[in-house]
Amino acid sequence: MRKIIFGIISVVATFSVSSQSIKMPPPSPPQTIKQDFGISSIELSYSRPGVKGRKVFGDLVPYGAVWRTGANSATTIEFADDVTVGQTKVPAGKYGLLTIPDKENWTIIISKQLDVTNPASYKQESDMVRVNAKPMTMKDKMETFTMQFANVKSSTCELQIMWENTAVVLPISSDVETVVMKEIDDAMNKDNRPYFQAALYYLNNGKDLNQAITWFDKAIAQQPDGYWIYHQKANALAKLGKKDEAKATAQKSIELAKDAKNDDYVRLNEKLLEQLK
Repeated sequence: MRKIIFGIISVVATFSVSSQSIKMPPPSPPQTIKQDFGISSIELSYSRPGVKGRKVFGDLVPYGAVWRTGANSATTIEFADDVTVGQTKVPAGKYGLLTIPDKENWTIIISKQLDVTNPASYKQESDMVRVNAKPMTMKDKMETFTMQFANVKSSTCELQIMWENTAVVLPISSDVETVVMKEIDDAMNKDNRPYFQAALYYLNNGKDLNQAITWFDKAIAQQPDGYWIYHQKANALAKLGKKDEAKATAQKSIELAKDAKNDDYVRLNEKLLEQLK
């Protein structure tokens, strides 16, 4: 009897193991996107259903109803730093991303709720932001539901939502200017001052170039063989129209770059010298 029972258990165990070895592709595969943005990042998690021959908006996804904006689990978006969505400031944190599609207008919602998978569980009082968005018709059909971050700049980006032939855009911005300027001010009151980083920010963001050059000089004093510092100082001088000083500084950068066997900076300086002729 024990042998029979043991044999049955063995068969069941074998079947269980073999069953576990079968792996199927999910019909709506999940995706997580992490996008560096501003001085932090945004992370988006959602599932991606396919059209599969169906009519999507106005049918599979009803007009005028709250949609989880994906499939399976609730869609979430996490901001590592404070941002502005549309015209509303949103503190850093994790939120639910919901939409109410309609033929002429979509409502995009950032919600405190992280578990909305059907309209019945949605609570409007948990909304952080509501943004109206005009749906656009895409020329090419998007078979798989897709969300992506596009037109990513230092302080602005777009979350694009696309499926079938419809696309909508959610604008997101970050007050990078205030944050970076505060960090520069704070850092300049410490002993180990980041002169090069502060000067480079001023150079690349239309700030006071004379101040940038002062900081480049202090950075050079900290690191006299810094060929990359000389190169950026030459760029600042060129922007100020001080061609002779820019040429001399670029030449110095070439000398130091050759000593360091860095051909990339040799080429960058040679290109700058060509522009200064």
